[in-house]
Amino acid sequence: MRQSPTPTVQLVRERYRQAQSFNQALGLYETVRKNEDFFIGRQWEGVEAGGLPTPVFNFLKRVVLFQVATITSDNLAMQASPLTAADRFSLWELEQAAEVVNGQFRSIFERNQLTALLREFMRNAAVDGDGCLYTWFDPSVENGQAVKGEIVTEVVENTRVHFGNPACRDVEAQPYILLSRRMPVDEAQDLAEHGGAAESEWQAIRPDSDAAAARSGALQDDLVTVLTYLQRDKQSGRIWKYVCTETAELLPPVDTGLTRYPIVWLSWDYVQDCYHGQAMVTGLIPNQVFINKLFAMSMISLMTTAYPKIVYDKTRISGWDSRVGAAIGVNGGDMNSVARIIDPAQISPQIAQFIQLAVDYTQSFLGASDVAMGNARPDNTSAIVALQRASSVPMEIVRQNLYRAIESLGRIYIDHMRNYYGVRQAAVRMRLQGKEAPLGMELPEKDFHRPFDFAVLGEIPVSLQLDVGASSYWSEIASQQTLDNLLVQNKISLQDYLERIPNGYITRKQELIEKLQAQQAPAGAPAALPQSGGALQRAIGKLGGKEG
Repeated sequence: MRQSPTPTVQLVRERYRQAQSFNQALGLYETVRKNEDFFIGRQWEGVEAGGLPTPVFNFLKRVVLFQVATITSDNLAMQASPLTAADRFSLWELEQAAEVVNGQFRSIFERNQLTALLREFMRNAAVDGDGCLYTWFDPSVENGQAVKGEIVTEVVENTRVHFGNPACRDVEAQPYILLSRRMPVDEAQDLAEHGGAAESEWQAIRPDSDAAAARSGALQDDLVTVLTYLQRDKQSGRIWKYVCTETAELLPPVDTGLTRYPIVWLSWDYVQDCYHGQAMVTGLIPNQVFINKLFAMSMISLMTTAYPKIVYDKTRISGWDSRVGAAIGVNGGDMNSVARIIDPAQISPQIAQFIQLAVDYTQSFLGASDVAMGNARPDNTSAIVALQRASSVPMEIVRQNLYRAIESLGRIYIDHMRNYYGVRQAAVRMRLQGKEAPLGMELPEKDFHRPFDFAVLGEIPVSLQLDVGASSYWSEIASQQTLDNLLVQNKISLQDYLERIPNGYITRKQELIEKLQAQQAPAGAPAALPQSGGALQRAIGKLGGKEG
Protein backbone atom coordinates (compact mmCIF):
# COMPACT_ATOMS: atom_id res chain seq x y z
CA MET A 1 0.00 0.00 0.00
CA ARG A 2 1.31 3.45 -0.89
CA GLN A 3 2.17 5.65 2.07
CA SER A 4 0.53 9.02 2.60
CA PRO A 5 2.81 11.97 1.68
CA THR A 6 4.51 13.67 4.62
CA PRO A 7 2.97 17.14 5.12
CA THR A 8 5.30 20.05 4.34
CA VAL A 9 4.81 23.79 4.00
CA GLN A 10 5.14 23.54 0.22
CA LEU A 11 2.60 20.70 -0.05
CA VAL A 12 0.02 22.41 2.16
CA ARG A 13 0.47 25.76 0.41
CA GLU A 14 -0.03 24.20 -3.01
CA ARG A 15 -3.17 22.34 -1.92
CA TYR A 16 -4.56 25.44 -0.22
CA ARG A 17 -4.17 27.51 -3.38
CA GLN A 18 -5.82 24.77 -5.43
CA ALA A 19 -8.77 24.85 -3.00
CA GLN A 20 -9.01 28.63 -3.29
CA SER A 21 -9.04 28.37 -7.08
CA PHE A 22 -11.87 25.83 -6.88
CA ASN A 23 -13.93 28.10 -4.62
CA GLN A 24 -13.34 31.11 -6.86
CA ALA A 25 -14.39 29.11 -9.92
CA LEU A 26 -17.65 28.29 -8.10
CA GLY A 27 -18.10 31.94 -7.19
CA LEU A 28 -18.30 30.87 -3.54
CA TYR A 29 -16.71 33.97 -2.01
CA GLU A 30 -18.95 36.38 -3.93
CA THR A 31 -22.06 34.27 -3.26
CA VAL A 32 -21.39 34.16 0.48
CA ARG A 33 -20.69 37.90 0.59
CA LYS A 34 -23.92 38.70 -1.27
CA ASN A 35 -26.00 36.31 0.84
CA GLU A 36 -24.61 37.72 4.10
CA ASP A 37 -25.32 41.29 2.96
CA PHE A 38 -28.92 40.47 2.06
CA PHE A 39 -29.48 38.54 5.29
CA ILE A 40 -28.32 41.34 7.59
CA GLY A 41 -30.17 44.02 5.59
CA ARG A 42 -27.48 45.59 3.37
CA GLN A 43 -29.54 44.94 0.27
CA TRP A 44 -28.60 47.98 -1.82
CA GLU A 45 -24.82 47.43 -1.72
CA GLY A 46 -23.20 48.47 -4.99
CA VAL A 47 -26.40 50.05 -6.40
CA GLU A 48 -26.15 53.67 -7.57
CA ALA A 49 -29.38 55.11 -6.17
CA GLY A 50 -28.80 58.71 -7.33
CA GLY A 51 -30.52 60.13 -4.27
CA LEU A 52 -33.60 58.00 -4.72
CA PRO A 53 -35.06 56.07 -1.75
CA THR A 54 -33.50 52.69 -0.94
CA PRO A 55 -36.05 50.94 1.29
CA VAL A 56 -35.34 47.53 2.83
CA PHE A 57 -38.25 45.30 3.84
CA ASN A 58 -36.20 42.30 4.97
CA PHE A 59 -38.77 39.49 5.01
CA LEU A 60 -35.93 37.18 3.88
CA LYS A 61 -34.30 37.29 7.32
CA ARG A 62 -37.55 36.47 9.07
CA VAL A 63 -38.10 33.39 6.90
CA VAL A 64 -34.54 32.13 7.43
CA LEU A 65 -34.61 32.64 11.19
CA PHE A 66 -38.01 30.97 11.39
CA GLN A 67 -36.76 27.87 9.61
CA VAL A 68 -33.56 27.71 11.66
CA ALA A 69 -35.47 28.19 14.92
CA THR A 70 -38.04 25.55 13.96
CA ILE A 71 -35.41 22.98 13.02
CA THR A 72 -33.32 23.54 16.16
CA SER A 73 -36.19 24.13 18.62
CA ASP A 74 -36.33 20.50 19.76
CA ASN A 75 -34.56 19.39 22.92
CA LEU A 76 -31.76 17.28 21.45
CA ALA A 77 -30.13 14.72 23.73
CA MET A 78 -27.47 12.26 22.60
CA GLN A 79 -27.88 8.74 23.97
CA ALA A 80 -25.34 5.93 23.62
CA SER A 81 -26.74 2.42 23.80
CA PRO A 82 -24.69 -0.81 23.84
CA LEU A 83 -24.84 -3.43 21.13
CA THR A 84 -25.98 -6.69 22.73
CA ALA A 85 -24.16 -8.74 20.09
CA ALA A 86 -20.83 -8.23 21.86
CA ASP A 87 -19.46 -11.49 23.32
CA ARG A 88 -16.44 -10.13 25.15
CA PHE A 89 -18.41 -8.01 27.62
CA SER A 90 -21.51 -8.72 29.63
CA LEU A 91 -24.64 -6.66 29.07
CA TRP A 92 -24.23 -5.08 32.50
CA GLU A 93 -20.71 -3.91 31.64
CA LEU A 94 -21.90 -2.42 28.36
CA GLU A 95 -24.76 -0.61 30.08
CA GLN A 96 -22.37 0.87 32.64
CA ALA A 97 -20.05 2.11 29.88
CA ALA A 98 -23.00 3.59 27.97
CA GLU A 99 -24.13 5.39 31.13
CA VAL A 100 -20.64 6.88 31.57
CA VAL A 101 -20.60 8.04 27.94
CA ASN A 102 -24.08 9.58 28.28
CA GLY A 103 -22.90 11.52 31.32
CA GLN A 104 -19.99 12.87 29.32
CA PHE A 105 -22.33 13.81 26.48
CA ARG A 106 -24.44 15.90 28.86
CA SER A 107 -21.32 17.58 30.25
CA ILE A 108 -19.88 18.36 26.81
CA PHE A 109 -23.23 19.67 25.53
CA GLU A 110 -23.54 22.02 28.50
CA ARG A 111 -19.92 23.21 28.51
CA ASN A 112 -19.88 23.99 24.79
CA GLN A 113 -23.40 25.47 24.79
CA LEU A 114 -24.18 23.12 21.93
CA THR A 115 -27.76 24.35 21.47
CA ALA A 116 -26.49 27.83 20.57
CA LEU A 117 -23.74 26.33 18.40
CA LEU A 118 -26.29 24.28 16.46
CA ARG A 119 -28.36 27.38 15.75
CA GLU A 120 -25.29 29.16 14.37
CA PHE A 121 -24.37 25.98 12.50
CA MET A 122 -27.78 25.81 10.79
CA ARG A 123 -27.87 29.57 10.23
CA ASN A 124 -24.59 29.32 8.31
CA ALA A 125 -25.99 26.44 6.26
CA ALA A 126 -29.12 28.44 5.35
CA VAL A 127 -27.28 31.68 4.50
CA ASP A 128 -23.91 30.47 3.16
CA GLY A 129 -24.85 27.02 1.86
CA ASP A 130 -22.86 24.88 4.32
CA GLY A 131 -22.38 24.53 8.06
CA CYS A 132 -19.27 23.11 9.71
CA LEU A 133 -18.40 22.08 13.28
CA TYR A 134 -14.75 21.51 14.19
CA THR A 135 -13.90 19.59 17.38
CA TRP A 136 -10.52 19.58 19.11
CA PHE A 137 -9.07 18.73 22.51
CA ASP A 138 -7.79 21.58 24.69
CA PRO A 139 -5.28 20.08 27.18
CA SER A 140 -5.00 23.33 29.16
CA VAL A 141 -8.52 23.28 30.64
CA GLU A 142 -8.61 22.61 34.38
CA ASN A 143 -11.34 20.10 35.21
CA GLY A 144 -10.40 18.71 38.63
CA GLN A 145 -9.41 15.37 37.07
CA ALA A 146 -6.03 13.66 37.05
CA VAL A 147 -5.93 14.19 33.27
CA LYS A 148 -6.45 17.84 32.34
CA GLY A 149 -8.21 18.98 29.21
CA GLU A 150 -11.69 19.05 27.70
CA ILE A 151 -13.31 18.66 24.29
CA VAL A 152 -14.06 21.92 22.47
CA THR A 153 -16.43 22.36 19.52
CA GLU A 154 -16.58 25.51 17.41
CA VAL A 155 -18.31 26.71 14.23
CA VAL A 156 -16.16 27.27 11.12
CA GLU A 157 -17.29 29.16 8.00
CA ASN A 158 -17.60 27.13 4.82
CA THR A 159 -15.12 29.41 3.03
CA ARG A 160 -12.42 28.18 5.42
CA VAL A 161 -12.97 24.42 4.98
CA HIS A 162 -11.36 22.71 2.01
CA PHE A 163 -11.89 19.03 1.13
CA GLY A 164 -9.22 16.95 -0.57
CA ASN A 165 -11.85 15.58 -2.94
CA PRO A 166 -14.18 18.52 -3.71
CA ALA A 167 -16.50 16.27 -5.75
CA CYS A 168 -17.46 14.27 -2.62
CA ARG A 169 -19.30 15.61 0.43
CA ASP A 170 -18.58 12.57 2.64
CA VAL A 171 -16.17 13.73 5.34
CA GLU A 172 -14.72 10.30 6.17
CA ALA A 173 -14.01 9.56 2.50
CA GLN A 174 -11.63 12.53 2.18
CA PRO A 175 -7.88 11.94 1.71
CA TYR A 176 -7.24 15.17 3.60
CA ILE A 177 -9.11 18.22 4.94
CA LEU A 178 -7.63 21.71 5.15
CA LEU A 179 -8.83 24.40 7.56
CA SER A 180 -7.76 28.04 7.32
CA ARG A 181 -8.12 30.80 9.89
CA ARG A 182 -6.82 34.31 10.48
CA MET A 183 -4.50 34.76 13.45
CA PRO A 184 -2.46 37.71 14.78
CA VAL A 185 1.18 37.43 13.77
CA ASP A 186 2.47 37.46 17.34
CA GLU A 187 0.19 34.53 18.28
CA ALA A 188 1.40 32.56 15.26
CA GLN A 189 5.00 33.29 16.22
CA ASP A 190 4.35 32.09 19.79
CA LEU A 191 2.76 28.91 18.44
CA ALA A 192 5.77 28.25 16.21
CA GLU A 193 8.20 28.94 19.03
CA HIS A 194 6.45 26.50 21.37
CA GLY A 195 6.34 23.98 18.53
CA GLY A 196 10.15 23.95 18.35
CA ALA A 197 10.69 26.09 15.26
CA ALA A 198 14.00 27.90 14.90
CA GLU A 199 14.05 31.57 15.83
CA SER A 200 14.84 32.61 12.26
CA GLU A 201 11.76 30.70 11.05
CA TRP A 202 9.16 32.09 13.43
CA GLN A 203 10.51 35.63 13.20
CA ALA A 204 10.04 35.42 9.41
CA ILE A 205 6.26 35.08 9.79
CA ARG A 206 4.62 38.19 8.30
CA PRO A 207 1.03 39.40 7.70
CA ASP A 208 -0.61 38.29 4.47
CA SER A 209 -3.92 38.60 2.60
CA ASP A 210 -6.79 36.15 2.43
CA ALA A 211 -9.57 35.78 -0.13
CA ALA A 212 -12.19 34.79 2.45
CA ALA A 213 -11.42 37.80 4.64
CA ALA A 214 -11.15 40.23 1.73
CA ARG A 215 -14.71 39.40 0.61
CA SER A 216 -16.11 41.09 3.72
CA GLY A 217 -13.76 44.07 3.62
CA ALA A 218 -12.05 42.94 6.83
CA LEU A 219 -8.82 44.65 7.80
CA GLN A 220 -5.73 42.71 6.79
CA ASP A 221 -3.26 44.44 9.12
CA ASP A 222 -1.17 42.22 11.41
CA LEU A 223 -3.01 39.00 10.50
CA VAL A 224 -1.62 35.86 8.93
CA THR A 225 -3.43 32.85 7.48
CA VAL A 226 -2.83 29.71 9.58
CA LEU A 227 -3.51 26.38 7.87
CA THR A 228 -4.51 23.23 9.80
CA TYR A 229 -3.91 20.19 7.65
CA LEU A 230 -5.69 16.94 8.60
CA GLN A 231 -4.67 13.79 6.73
CA ARG A 232 -5.68 10.16 7.11
CA ASP A 233 -2.75 7.75 7.17
CA LYS A 234 -3.39 5.01 4.62
CA GLN A 235 -1.75 2.25 6.68
CA SER A 236 -2.99 2.91 10.23
CA GLY A 237 -6.21 4.75 9.35
CA ARG A 238 -5.46 7.37 12.01
CA ILE A 239 -5.63 11.14 11.52
CA TRP A 240 -2.43 13.18 11.36
CA LYS A 241 -2.37 16.91 12.07
CA TYR A 242 0.00 19.58 10.74
CA VAL A 243 -0.14 23.36 11.32
CA CYS A 244 1.68 25.96 9.24
CA THR A 245 1.38 29.26 7.40
CA GLU A 246 2.02 29.63 3.68
CA THR A 247 5.68 30.29 4.45
CA ALA A 248 6.58 28.67 7.79
CA GLU A 249 5.89 25.58 9.86
CA LEU A 250 4.15 26.19 13.19
CA LEU A 251 3.68 22.66 14.53
CA PRO A 252 5.32 19.50 13.14
CA PRO A 253 3.21 16.56 11.88
CA VAL A 254 1.73 14.57 14.76
CA ASP A 255 -0.38 11.43 14.99
CA THR A 256 -3.54 12.51 16.81
CA GLY A 257 -4.62 8.92 17.50
CA LEU A 258 -8.10 9.74 16.20
CA THR A 259 -9.81 7.42 13.74
CA ARG A 260 -12.38 9.97 12.50
CA TYR A 261 -11.97 13.45 11.07
CA PRO A 262 -13.09 15.93 13.77
CA ILE A 263 -15.33 17.66 11.21
CA VAL A 264 -19.14 17.71 10.91
CA TRP A 265 -20.34 19.01 7.55
CA LEU A 266 -23.91 19.82 6.51
CA SER A 267 -25.17 21.38 3.28
CA TRP A 268 -28.58 23.04 3.28
CA ASP A 269 -29.37 21.70 -0.18
CA TYR A 270 -27.05 19.26 -1.93
CA VAL A 271 -25.37 19.99 -5.26
CA GLN A 272 -24.29 16.97 -7.27
CA ASP A 273 -20.53 16.35 -7.55
CA CYS A 274 -19.64 19.19 -5.20
CA TYR A 275 -19.09 19.33 -1.45
CA HIS A 276 -20.49 22.86 -1.28
CA GLY A 277 -24.28 23.08 -1.13
CA GLN A 278 -26.91 25.59 -2.19
CA ALA A 279 -28.00 28.16 0.38
CA MET A 280 -31.66 28.88 1.00
CA VAL A 281 -30.96 32.63 0.78
CA THR A 282 -29.57 32.31 -2.76
CA GLY A 283 -32.98 31.36 -4.12
CA LEU A 284 -34.78 34.08 -2.17
CA ILE A 285 -32.68 37.06 -3.26
CA PRO A 286 -34.62 37.69 -6.55
CA ASN A 287 -37.88 37.84 -4.58
CA GLN A 288 -36.33 40.25 -2.08
CA VAL A 289 -35.00 42.49 -4.87
CA PHE A 290 -38.42 42.52 -6.56
CA ILE A 291 -40.17 43.62 -3.37
CA ASN A 292 -37.55 46.29 -2.58
CA LYS A 293 -37.84 47.74 -6.12
CA LEU A 294 -41.64 47.87 -5.96
CA PHE A 295 -41.47 49.70 -2.65
CA ALA A 296 -38.80 52.08 -3.98
CA MET A 297 -40.84 52.97 -7.09
CA SER A 298 -43.98 53.41 -4.97
CA MET A 299 -42.09 55.79 -2.69
CA ILE A 300 -40.86 57.82 -5.67
CA SER A 301 -44.41 58.07 -6.98
CA LEU A 302 -45.72 59.14 -3.60
CA MET A 303 -42.99 61.73 -3.13
CA THR A 304 -43.61 63.33 -6.54
CA THR A 305 -47.33 63.00 -7.25
CA ALA A 306 -49.17 62.02 -4.08
CA TYR A 307 -49.73 65.55 -2.76
CA PRO A 308 -52.19 68.05 -4.38
CA LYS A 309 -50.68 70.83 -6.47
CA ILE A 310 -52.08 74.39 -7.02
CA VAL A 311 -52.03 76.05 -10.44
CA TYR A 312 -52.64 79.83 -10.56
CA ASP A 313 -52.72 82.63 -13.16
CA LYS A 314 -49.47 84.64 -12.89
CA THR A 315 -50.99 87.52 -14.91
CA ARG A 316 -53.42 88.12 -12.09
CA ILE A 317 -51.43 86.92 -9.04
CA SER A 318 -47.78 87.90 -8.75
CA GLY A 319 -47.05 85.28 -6.11
CA TRP A 320 -48.80 82.58 -4.14
CA ASP A 321 -48.91 82.79 -0.37
CA SER A 322 -49.20 79.29 1.15
CA ARG A 323 -49.61 80.45 4.72
CA VAL A 324 -52.69 79.23 6.51
CA GLY A 325 -55.46 81.85 6.34
CA ALA A 326 -53.35 84.32 4.36
CA ALA A 327 -55.20 86.67 1.93
CA ILE A 328 -54.24 86.74 -1.75
CA GLY A 329 -54.90 89.83 -3.85
CA VAL A 330 -56.32 89.48 -7.39
CA ASN A 331 -56.52 92.21 -10.08
CA GLY A 332 -60.16 91.75 -11.05
CA GLY A 333 -61.55 89.05 -13.34
CA ASP A 334 -63.38 85.81 -12.66
CA MET A 335 -62.23 84.30 -9.39
CA ASN A 336 -62.99 80.77 -10.57
CA SER A 337 -60.35 80.98 -13.29
CA VAL A 338 -57.59 82.41 -11.08
CA ALA A 339 -56.36 79.11 -9.54
CA ARG A 340 -57.33 75.51 -9.17
CA ILE A 341 -56.10 72.37 -7.41
CA ILE A 342 -54.81 69.35 -9.33
CA ASP A 343 -55.83 66.11 -7.66
CA PRO A 344 -52.94 63.72 -6.84
CA ALA A 345 -52.32 60.67 -9.02
CA GLN A 346 -53.58 57.35 -7.75
CA ILE A 347 -51.22 54.36 -7.33
CA SER A 348 -52.62 51.12 -8.71
CA PRO A 349 -53.77 48.81 -5.90
CA GLN A 350 -52.23 45.91 -7.83
CA ILE A 351 -48.80 47.01 -6.59
CA ALA A 352 -49.70 46.38 -2.94
CA GLN A 353 -51.41 43.14 -3.95
CA PHE A 354 -48.33 41.88 -5.79
CA ILE A 355 -46.07 42.80 -2.88
CA GLN A 356 -48.25 40.89 -0.43
CA LEU A 357 -48.62 38.01 -2.87
CA ALA A 358 -44.85 37.71 -3.34
CA VAL A 359 -44.23 37.68 0.43
CA ASP A 360 -47.04 35.20 1.15
CA TYR A 361 -46.04 32.77 -1.59
CA THR A 362 -42.38 32.88 -0.63
CA GLN A 363 -43.14 32.18 3.02
CA SER A 364 -45.71 29.51 2.21
CA PHE A 365 -43.42 27.60 -0.15
CA LEU A 366 -40.74 27.52 2.56
CA GLY A 367 -43.09 26.29 5.28
CA ALA A 368 -43.35 29.67 7.01
CA SER A 369 -47.10 29.97 6.62
CA ASP A 370 -49.40 32.07 8.80
CA VAL A 371 -50.31 29.01 10.84
CA ALA A 372 -46.69 28.05 11.46
CA MET A 373 -45.73 31.61 12.41
CA GLY A 374 -48.63 32.05 14.81
CA ASN A 375 -50.80 34.39 12.74
CA ALA A 376 -53.77 31.99 12.60
CA ARG A 377 -56.25 31.30 15.40
CA PRO A 378 -57.48 27.68 15.34
CA ASP A 379 -60.31 26.65 17.62
CA ASN A 380 -58.41 24.23 19.89
CA THR A 381 -54.95 22.99 20.81
CA SER A 382 -55.28 19.83 18.73
CA ALA A 383 -55.84 21.93 15.63
CA ILE A 384 -52.78 24.03 16.47
CA VAL A 385 -50.57 20.94 16.84
CA ALA A 386 -51.91 19.34 13.66
CA LEU A 387 -51.50 22.48 11.56
CA GLN A 388 -48.02 23.20 12.89
CA ARG A 389 -46.90 19.66 12.14
CA ALA A 390 -48.31 19.86 8.62
CA SER A 391 -46.58 23.19 7.98
CA SER A 392 -43.21 21.80 9.14
CA VAL A 393 -43.20 18.97 6.58
CA PRO A 394 -41.09 20.93 4.00
CA MET A 395 -38.33 21.25 6.64
CA GLU A 396 -38.28 17.56 7.58
CA ILE A 397 -35.41 16.63 5.24
CA VAL A 398 -33.19 19.39 6.63
CA ARG A 399 -34.12 18.35 10.17
CA GLN A 400 -33.14 14.74 9.50
CA ASN A 401 -29.83 15.96 8.06
CA LEU A 402 -29.26 17.85 11.30
CA TYR A 403 -29.94 14.72 13.36
CA ARG A 404 -27.47 12.76 11.27
CA ALA A 405 -24.88 15.52 11.74
CA ILE A 406 -25.34 15.36 15.52
CA GLU A 407 -24.88 11.58 15.44
CA SER A 408 -21.59 12.12 13.62
CA LEU A 409 -20.64 14.64 16.29
CA GLY A 410 -21.37 12.04 18.99
CA ARG A 411 -19.05 9.53 17.32
CA ILE A 412 -16.35 12.21 17.18
CA TYR A 413 -16.82 12.83 20.91
CA ILE A 414 -16.43 9.12 21.70
CA ASP A 415 -13.28 9.03 19.55
CA HIS A 416 -11.84 11.97 21.53
CA MET A 417 -12.81 10.40 24.88
CA ARG A 418 -11.07 7.16 23.97
CA ASN A 419 -7.92 8.92 22.83
CA TYR A 420 -7.50 11.83 25.27
CA TYR A 421 -9.47 11.28 28.49
CA GLY A 422 -7.38 8.54 30.11
CA VAL A 423 -8.52 7.43 33.59
CA ARG A 424 -11.09 9.82 35.08
CA GLN A 425 -13.68 9.87 37.80
CA ALA A 426 -17.07 9.18 36.25
CA ALA A 427 -20.58 8.74 37.63
CA VAL A 428 -21.67 5.10 37.51
CA ARG A 429 -25.21 4.11 38.55
CA MET A 430 -24.93 1.08 40.86
CA ARG A 431 -26.63 -0.52 43.87
CA LEU A 432 -25.01 -1.41 47.21
CA GLN A 433 -25.42 -5.03 48.15
CA GLY A 434 -24.25 -7.62 50.67
CA LYS A 435 -21.90 -6.28 53.34
CA GLU A 436 -21.86 -2.87 51.70
CA ALA A 437 -25.56 -2.33 52.47
CA PRO A 438 -26.52 -1.54 56.06
CA LEU A 439 -28.42 -4.36 57.87
CA GLY A 440 -28.32 -6.42 54.67
CA MET A 441 -31.02 -4.26 53.05
CA GLU A 442 -31.21 -3.72 49.33
CA LEU A 443 -30.92 0.00 48.57
CA PRO A 444 -32.11 1.86 45.49
CA GLU A 445 -29.63 2.53 42.72
CA LYS A 446 -27.52 5.67 43.11
CA ASP A 447 -24.71 7.39 41.24
CA PHE A 448 -21.21 6.59 42.48
CA HIS A 449 -18.07 8.33 41.25
CA ARG A 450 -15.59 5.65 40.26
CA PRO A 451 -12.38 5.71 38.17
CA PHE A 452 -13.08 4.80 34.57
CA ASP A 453 -10.48 4.11 31.88
CA PHE A 454 -11.90 5.73 28.74
CA ALA A 455 -9.37 3.88 26.56
CA VAL A 456 -11.64 0.84 26.83
CA LEU A 457 -14.20 2.64 24.60
CA GLY A 458 -12.09 1.57 21.64
CA GLU A 459 -13.00 -2.05 22.39
CA ILE A 460 -16.70 -1.56 23.10
CA PRO A 461 -19.27 -1.57 20.30
CA VAL A 462 -21.59 1.35 20.96
CA SER A 463 -24.46 2.61 18.84
CA LEU A 464 -25.78 6.16 18.95
CA GLN A 465 -29.37 7.26 18.88
CA LEU A 466 -31.11 10.61 19.29
CA ASP A 467 -33.81 11.34 21.81
CA VAL A 468 -35.69 14.31 20.38
CA GLY A 469 -38.56 15.92 22.24
CA ALA A 470 -40.58 18.85 20.95
CA SER A 471 -40.11 21.92 23.10
CA SER A 472 -43.14 23.85 21.89
CA TYR A 473 -45.65 25.07 24.45
CA TRP A 474 -48.62 23.09 23.15
CA SER A 475 -46.69 19.83 22.84
CA GLU A 476 -45.60 20.11 26.46
CA ILE A 477 -49.15 20.75 27.63
CA ALA A 478 -50.41 17.77 25.63
CA SER A 479 -47.75 15.50 27.15
CA GLN A 480 -48.62 16.66 30.67
CA GLN A 481 -52.33 16.06 30.16
CA THR A 482 -51.64 12.55 28.83
CA LEU A 483 -49.52 11.70 31.88
CA ASP A 484 -52.23 13.03 34.22
CA ASN A 485 -54.86 10.84 32.56
CA LEU A 486 -52.64 7.72 32.73
CA LEU A 487 -52.03 8.28 36.45
CA VAL A 488 -55.70 8.90 37.26
CA GLN A 489 -56.70 5.71 35.41
CA ASN A 490 -54.02 3.71 37.27
CA LYS A 491 -52.28 2.82 34.03
CA ILE A 492 -48.88 3.91 35.38
CA SER A 493 -47.38 4.11 38.86
CA LEU A 494 -46.52 7.31 40.70
CA GLN A 495 -42.83 6.63 40.15
CA ASP A 496 -43.36 6.30 36.38
CA TYR A 497 -45.31 9.55 36.44
CA LEU A 498 -42.54 11.44 38.27
CA GLU A 499 -39.83 10.07 35.99
CA ARG A 500 -41.65 11.26 32.86
CA ILE A 501 -43.09 14.59 33.94
CA PRO A 502 -41.36 17.57 32.24
CA ASN A 503 -38.75 19.36 34.30
CA GLY A 504 -39.88 22.39 36.27
CA TYR A 505 -43.37 21.17 37.24
CA ILE A 506 -42.32 19.56 40.54
CA THR A 507 -39.44 20.79 42.67
CA ARG A 508 -36.94 18.25 44.09
CA LYS A 509 -38.42 15.58 41.84
CA GLN A 510 -35.44 13.23 42.14
CA GLU A 511 -35.75 13.22 45.94
CA LEU A 512 -39.37 12.04 45.68
CA ILE A 513 -38.36 9.28 43.27
CA GLU A 514 -35.64 8.01 45.63
CA LYS A 515 -38.07 7.97 48.58
CA LEU A 516 -40.57 5.93 46.56
CA GLN A 517 -37.82 3.48 45.58
CA ALA A 518 -36.76 3.10 49.21
CA GLN A 519 -40.36 2.45 50.34
CA GLN A 520 -40.91 -0.14 47.60
CA ALA A 521 -37.63 -2.02 48.20
CA PRO A 522 -38.48 -5.56 49.48
CA ALA A 523 -36.90 -6.85 52.69
CA GLY A 524 -34.53 -9.79 52.53
CA ALA A 525 -31.39 -10.70 50.70
CA PRO A 526 -30.44 -8.27 47.94
CA ALA A 527 -30.10 -9.38 44.38
CA ALA A 528 -26.54 -10.00 43.30
CA LEU A 529 -24.93 -7.91 40.63
CA PRO A 530 -23.75 -9.70 37.49
CA GLN A 531 -20.13 -10.70 37.69
CA SER A 532 -17.93 -10.74 34.63
CA GLY A 533 -14.32 -10.04 35.47
CA GLY A 534 -13.94 -8.46 32.03
CA ALA A 535 -11.76 -5.57 31.01
CA LEU A 536 -14.58 -3.08 31.38
CA GLN A 537 -15.28 -4.04 35.00
CA ARG A 538 -11.61 -3.55 35.79
CA ALA A 539 -11.80 -0.18 34.04
CA ILE A 540 -14.69 0.95 36.20
CA GLY A 541 -13.08 -0.33 39.40
CA LYS A 542 -14.52 -2.07 42.42
CA LEU A 543 -16.99 -0.51 44.79
CA GLY A 544 -15.61 0.45 48.18
CA GLY A 545 -17.18 -0.96 51.32
CA LYS A 546 -18.66 2.27 52.70
CA GLU A 547 -18.79 4.61 49.73
CA GLY A 548 -21.97 6.19 48.50
